[in-house]
Amino acid sequence: MTEEYRQATIEMENKGVNQDYIIGWQCGYLGHPKREEQRVTDAYEAGYNDGEAHKTDGYSSWVN
Repeated sequence: MTEEYRQATIEMENKGVNQDYIIGWQCGYLGHPKREEQRVTDAYEAGYNDGEAHKTDGYSSWVN
């Protein structure tokens, strides 16, 4: 893992970001395939898209 990946994950966890967003972000960042359609949530989809773009500051709407 890169330092950017590690730091972004720690920051999101410390700020209480929705777990589906974090998992989606991690999967998108690492280039994993998306979850099967029935398990995709809005938070996961947003996280996946941000992770795919290597965007580390798009989580503010998903803080619990």
